[in-house]
Amino acid sequence: MNESIPVIRAVDRGTAKLLPDVDRERAWLLTVDGAPQSYVDLDDPTHLEFEYVRRLAHVIDRAAGDGEPLTVLHLGGGACTLPRYVAATRPGSAQYVVEADTGLLALVAERLPIPDGSGITVRDADARRWLEAAPARSADVLIADVFGGSRVPAHVTSVEYAREAARVLRADGVYAANLADGAPFDFLRSQLATFATVFEELALIAEPGVLRGRRFGNAVLVASHGPIDTGALARRAASDAFPARVEHGAALRRFIGDAAPVRDSGAVPSPRPPDGAFSLG
Repeated sequence: MNESIPVIRAVDRGTAKLLPDVDRERAWLLTVDGAPQSYVDLDDPTHLEFEYVRRLAHVIDRAAGDGEPLTVLHLGGGACTLPRYVAATRPGSAQYVVEADTGLLALVAERLPIPDGSGITVRDADARRWLEAAPARSADVLIADVFGGSRVPAHVTSVEYAREAARVLRADGVYAANLADGAPFDFLRSQLATFATVFEELALIAEPGVLRGRRFGNAVLVASHGPIDTGALARRAASDAFPARVEHGAALRRFIGDAAPVRDSGAVPSPRPPDGAFSLG
């Protein structure tokens, strides 16, 4: 194939485009209906273009010693940026990627194939249903990057879902989710309250401008039964091109305020982003 030509294809949830990066020979940006979904450099899988992906990677980097293999469950796949990163930085890891968009999976498999022997297994399934069927205590890290279009689906926002995540994680495992919200943060605060009912330790990674309510944006929720190395996460997040803060402890409890946990019966998707919040151009 000619790697300089964009690829446009209808997938289950809209129109996907693979756009070549003119500055990196075999790097591609994946969008769906104009919203950026993934960025993959086939020659350098450790290159993470999106800031929220870098923050999720920081969580993975702190989950075990440098280079130690992990068992990682990824809910939401896109072009499998993070699974490729883990395969490169932690050889021998066992990873499972769950993605419900079969058309998107076919496009990625055709145009951005995952190398043989990477330890990455991709499955076409709904994230919640897959999680409910997964063995207990089977994952070291659970990454949730589940979006239906530009919104987090309701069925992966509840206490019941959080309990399933906790069941699948090992005792010292860590959960990290990419969420999106803006002031007054009704969705984000409710998600923190929800996970606080299941996990003893929480942290939140986001840019100061997002946390201050100046704009709609991504935030990474981190949850664990054991201590979270917030100091190391804060140092890494602060050194990124777009620095982020790590909120935890009393400051995070103040942010949650009187937000109530979400149950399946009352769960709703994350808010629709304002026009242009994540689109290109």
